[in-house]
Amino acid sequence: TTEVESALVSHPKVAEAAVVGAADPTTGQAIVAFVTVKGSTTDSDDAFIQELRNHVAKEIGAIAKPRQIVLSPELPKTRSGKIMRRLLRSIAKGEAITQDTSTLENPAILDQLSETH
Repeated sequence: TTEVESALVSHPKVAEAAVVGAADPTTGQAIVAFVTVKGSTTDSDDAFIQELRNHVAKEIGAIAKPRQIVLSPELPKTRSGKIMRRLLRSIAKGEAITQDTSTLENPAILDQLSETH
C-alpha cells in the first residue's frame, strides 16, 4: 500500500493519499484509495479518477491500479496528524464505524466519506 500511496502523491494535483485493502469477489483483495486534492480540480471527478488510476499504472504497473478512488476534502486523522487507516478500512468494507473515534480531529469527515463511498 505504501508504494500505491507514493505513486498517488507523486501526481501534481494530489495533496495526500491513504490506501487500504477491501474484499473483492473476483480477486479476493482489492485496493481502495482515499485521496485529498490540492486546491480544486477543473476536471470532472470521473475523468480525474481515471487519470489517477492511469498514473498509478504508469508508476508501478497495471496490477496496482486501485479498484476504487474516493476523493475527500480531508482524511480522518488523529489530533497529532496520523491518518486513521483502520477507520478507512471499515468505510471501504461498507461497515458501520464501531471503533473508538475519540482521538479523531474532525469526526464529521467519517460521515462525508461514508456517504461518498
